[in-house]
Amino acid sequence: MAFPQTPSHALPGAFLHTPAVASRFNAQQDPVRRRLFRENSAPSTGQAVRFAQDHGLGFDAPTEPSEEQAIVRGLQGQNMPPQPPLAKAATYINNALAKDGEYPQLDSYCRQISSDYDVTRIDSPWAPFQKTTTYALPNNVLDQYNKAEVSTMMGLFAELNHAWVTIDNSLYLWDYTHPNPELIGYEDSQHSITAVKLVAPKPDVFNKIITHILVVATTSEIFLLGVAAKDAPSGAKTIELYGTKMSLALKGTEAHVIAGSADGRIFFSGQSDSDIYELKYQQEEKWFTSRTDKINHTYRPWTAAVPNPSQILWGKTTNEHIVDIVVDDSRNLLYSLSNTSTVRTYHIEPPNKLTKVIEKTKDDFLRDIAHVLSVSSPLLNDRIDIVSISPISAVEDFKVHLMALTNTGCRLFMSATSAASYILNSSSQAPQSMQLQCIKFPPSDQRRSRTDRFGGPVEYTDIESKTLERSRRGVRFAPGYFLDFVTKPDQPHVDRLFMSAPDSGRINHGRQTQNMRYYEHANWIEIGSRAEDIGLVTKPFAASGQPQGFGNELAVQFDDPNGSEFAILTNTGVHLLRRKRLVDIFALAIRTVSGDEGVKAEVSKFRSAYGHVETITAALAVACRQGDNGRAGIGRGVDQTTQDRAKQVYINFGGNPRLPEQDGQPATVEMVQPSTRHAALTLYLSRLVRRLWKSKVIGLGADAGGALTITSVIPTGKLKEVQGSVESLRSFLNANRAFIQGLSGPADLRRAGSKQEELGFQGEHQAMRALETLMMGITEGISFVTTLFEERVTDIFARLDESSRQQLRDLTYEQLFSQDSGKELAKVLVKAIVNRNIENGSNVETVADALRRKCGSFCSPDDVVIFKAQEQLKRASEPSLNPNTSRTLLHESLRLFQKVAKSLTQANLESAIEQYVSLRYYAGAIQLCLVVANEKDRGSSALSWVNDGKPAGDPRAKFFDERKVCYDLIHHVLQDLDAASSREPEIIDGKPTLIATKRAEAYDVVSTSSDEVFHFDLYEWYIQQGWTDRLLGIDSPHVTTFLRRLASKDFEHADLLCRFYTMRQRYFDAAKVQAGLAKSDFPIPIKNRLTLLSKAKTNASVMTTGISRQEQQLLNHEVTELLEVAHIQDDLLERLKVDSRLSAERQIEIQEALDGQIRPLSELFNGYADQAGYYDLCLLIYHVADFRNSTTIAQTWSSLIQQTHENVAEQWSAYDAERQKRGAQAGDPPPQPYEVLVGQIQDICHRSSNDSFIFPVPTLLPEVCRYAFENAQDTRIGADVNWPIIVFLNLGVSYDLVVRVLEQMFESQEVPFRGAGRARIIEWIAYAVGQWARELSRNARPEARLEPWVSDLMAECERWFPSNISGNNAGGTDTWSLSATVSEVKRAVEGLIFSPVSNRSMGFY
Repeated sequence: MAFPQTPSHALPGAFLHTPAVASRFNAQQDPVRRRLFRENSAPSTGQAVRFAQDHGLGFDAPTEPSEEQAIVRGLQGQNMPPQPPLAKAATYINNALAKDGEYPQLDSYCRQISSDYDVTRIDSPWAPFQKTTTYALPNNVLDQYNKAEVSTMMGLFAELNHAWVTIDNSLYLWDYTHPNPELIGYEDSQHSITAVKLVAPKPDVFNKIITHILVVATTSEIFLLGVAAKDAPSGAKTIELYGTKMSLALKGTEAHVIAGSADGRIFFSGQSDSDIYELKYQQEEKWFTSRTDKINHTYRPWTAAVPNPSQILWGKTTNEHIVDIVVDDSRNLLYSLSNTSTVRTYHIEPPNKLTKVIEKTKDDFLRDIAHVLSVSSPLLNDRIDIVSISPISAVEDFKVHLMALTNTGCRLFMSATSAASYILNSSSQAPQSMQLQCIKFPPSDQRRSRTDRFGGPVEYTDIESKTLERSRRGVRFAPGYFLDFVTKPDQPHVDRLFMSAPDSGRINHGRQTQNMRYYEHANWIEIGSRAEDIGLVTKPFAASGQPQGFGNELAVQFDDPNGSEFAILTNTGVHLLRRKRLVDIFALAIRTVSGDEGVKAEVSKFRSAYGHVETITAALAVACRQGDNGRAGIGRGVDQTTQDRAKQVYINFGGNPRLPEQDGQPATVEMVQPSTRHAALTLYLSRLVRRLWKSKVIGLGADAGGALTITSVIPTGKLKEVQGSVESLRSFLNANRAFIQGLSGPADLRRAGSKQEELGFQGEHQAMRALETLMMGITEGISFVTTLFEERVTDIFARLDESSRQQLRDLTYEQLFSQDSGKELAKVLVKAIVNRNIENGSNVETVADALRRKCGSFCSPDDVVIFKAQEQLKRASEPSLNPNTSRTLLHESLRLFQKVAKSLTQANLESAIEQYVSLRYYAGAIQLCLVVANEKDRGSSALSWVNDGKPAGDPRAKFFDERKVCYDLIHHVLQDLDAASSREPEIIDGKPTLIATKRAEAYDVVSTSSDEVFHFDLYEWYIQQGWTDRLLGIDSPHVTTFLRRLASKDFEHADLLCRFYTMRQRYFDAAKVQAGLAKSDFPIPIKNRLTLLSKAKTNASVMTTGISRQEQQLLNHEVTELLEVAHIQDDLLERLKVDSRLSAERQIEIQEALDGQIRPLSELFNGYADQAGYYDLCLLIYHVADFRNSTTIAQTWSSLIQQTHENVAEQWSAYDAERQKRGAQAGDPPPQPYEVLVGQIQDICHRSSNDSFIFPVPTLLPEVCRYAFENAQDTRIGADVNWPIIVFLNLGVSYDLVVRVLEQMFESQEVPFRGAGRARIIEWIAYAVGQWARELSRNARPEARLEPWVSDLMAECERWFPSNISGNNAGGTDTWSLSATVSEVKRAVEGLIFSPVSNRSMGFY
């Protein structure tokens, strides 16, 4: 009973509480409801949109669930991102090939019991087999046959197109396809021949010319003959026999059945027992073995003493013997069939082992049959016999091993299992049990309805049909071709041949169903006599190398237009039978019917059996004349009428494109599912190229001498055959372009009634156009391959670099036809072909034009120009040419190269440049590189990228990289030019030499180039080479731009820019660059920044043409201020580096902060100087910052004086302690405090440029004097008591100001200058006024006079002494001496007094 198929997934909305998609639709537009229930209403808008009309046939919508599911899967697969046409077409082809490769394996449909046959008459177009030719037995064979006295046998070597006959002790062979063949005889045997078998030879035993071994058994011996088979020019086979001197006496045994394995082992058996023997042979005799030997793999020594159990029970022996032996090389199994219908299975193991693993008697078969059949069948009872066995290889099916044929015409398919299937890590591969897998009953002898009363299909198996009784012999060939010779009682000496084959189209069409059926179609063929032998003429069928896809006849029907052929030998001749392809059946079917209605009916029948796509594919193939093989004996299946009908079927019944449901998403062209017409075109094209598609193009090998050989993996004849078929397809499409939807272009869009239809037509057009593009690539690709092998491929291979060689080794036809990598490699090979022909003296135009005609996409017009340029270049290198002719050829080659600069590959460019350099055509080489670089970047993207600072990850960078490759070649040219120039003089006899002229020409091309990116790259290369002098000597605006750009990025390049400006006396520009560098964030140490600022100040002080004085002064002021700040920062850094108060980590941080970019003054003061107590630097910071707070400045000076004294005092304490310990070895004493203070005062004054705010004399001088007096910094420590006055006078402070400050101190009587302390001030006043008077006296100028207040001051000082003469002036001059000194100074002053009083200055003079 058949049950409806259970849905694999619950549909949304079909069950309660399941969310439905109907929420997005109206109730009338529920797509789930529409799918669950069939309604007669018009399709809703949610359905896949179908366009245009279906010509009244309704073939656009699938009628079967399986086909609908397939279309849904196709819709899902079509929703892919946009692809280029070739890539899209390659995807179509790969999908079609993958679908063909999913054909079910035998085990999936060969199950249980079946009698499904579609038996037709032999004259029906639907008949699967046809008789093509009958070859009569030659007269000379008949003459020999009539002379037979003892026995005769006949047989076929179908794979060699030869038949054989034994007449008594003679063996004769002949080519049965030849009208008057020559007999090849062997008449040296002395005994009657009992068996003949053609087997494969053992490797390395016979000469290479021996292709087969002929095993001949007689009544007394068995011997071997070597067979050398060769292909004749006519396509037939010729054979020669050779003696091998290998024979073996049988000695009581006999050989009537012989079989051979693929590795050369020979097995035989006789008619007296069921033992299996092996004929062992080897090349040479050895010590203990002869060249031939016999091994009995069945006999056991103890059987001679122990009788068989059946003999004990029944008292008699069974006369069992072997009637057939077959070998399954794929599994290393040997099967034997005995006359008692016992099948034994042996495992073949190297080198000489044969082990019986399974024995299945007739009773075992009947027991298995009883398990499978629920009712008894008269065709399978204990009276049946198994008459034939046929192995089924592992390549065809993993599970099914053997087919056995009963004399009632039933086929028993047996499967076997081994322990390795159940036992982990088992090494045994031999099967241990065999079971019945399927029973195929004979076809029914009466017509029965295949539908039940409700109109549904019904499975019916006739288990009583006697149409194949009595089957005398049967043979099965892959993938299921079955030949059964049936003998009827009324004609016992005449066989009727029943031939059947799997209906692979129906099997494949029905593979979506859960229970596939074993469909076969068959027909009877009359052979008019008794069959003697059967053979397969063509190669064994194999659509793939694995069980899945193996039996797909439709996939390979275009590989060989002749199909599979079989030879049947009878006593009247040899009959050739052919398996018709589906395309042949279709061609005959539409040819024999009348009218359009008849064609429609046949198309409908095909579609029901094979599906819509296969039907339209067959129509397309017939329209391209695939059903016409033109062989003798086969009626022409395709005439003009048939072709026209097939064309109409393809055009009119090809369906329309569809759009899937959108789910609210906008529809795109990529969502369109092309029509069945497109699917058929894809499927047909994929089957035409299936053998090529994944195959490699070349195969590498070696000849007898070890030299490299390169051959075509696919024979050239097959390539041309595929090319012809593809060209025929292209011609058909071009001839009918206006009628084929998807090819007519705008005409389709005009028929569109909506936006969806227009979108669908666009998708169809793109899909069809993609396939057309691929077909062009296929024809040109095959032309290229054939052209390649017409040349010396090894020479071309040797010309390639290693990368291209590896690509050629790995190149497949798929890559060559549809991928850019394959086409690029093909272009490389085309260039190698042309270059080879150019070197051999061939005309480049002839070779290039021939290539362009054959494979235009691989040899474009630009390629031809390149070849011409290369030819000119080659001619220019000929030594016999004069220089003028050679230069003319070089100019012409350069012109041609520049013409196609955009198409020049890197290899072509490098080759041309190398040749130009070798010919010293440096200017041309540089010019060509510049032109190619410009063609690679016509939009100047590289320049904009460089101007934008070369941002990372920018797509414009690739254009710069492409230019850079060309610029690197120019660098190579210039290096070679410089090297050549250095080896030769530039001037001889006052005239420039040739190399000097070429150098000037080359550098003229360089300097006049407008390629700014090139100039930048060239200058950068100069710098990398260390040729800075050459760069600085270039007068070009590009140099300035280049150096400016680099100066902002690199210190060394900025310095180079300064040098460039200085060499051209552009000092102001140099100063700006140096100042900018000093302010930059480059990792420049502070001392280097000081150097830069110093140079900048120097350059800014020099007058520069074109620069105003105001600009110069502004820059000079800016640089000066920066220089002062930098000095302060440097001093801070040096102080802090040795400051013991800082930790090592803090010192590192300070080093990083200060030894670099110039810091702001506020940061230097607040962050470092003030915190560290560096008061001298604080005063300098006040000066630079123009700080004028007198109180803060005075406090800073006081702190500085105090700090200085304390620091020196610490030094003296340490020194005294060290001297007490070490004595005289303590070293030099430290300076006195006043000495250190004097140095600091002088330094601050100088660095502040005597700034009166930072160096306030009225405030500072009393502070210094007070320090000197209070801290005994006088004669008591060996110091000059007047040192405070001397310091200020030496710093340029006027006498007038010093004396006035001292006068104020004297009069104010502040601490400590009270009482006796006033003596020290008087001493300082006397010293200052005395020095002032002496200075005026030395000048001897009339106007050099003192004012009266000076005399008054001295008088007042003199009046102080009488009352204080006994006072003490510790550390200074005693009061008596001081009084005398004052009086003396007073007298000197009085001589210099003048009146009236003039204006007095309070500052410096």
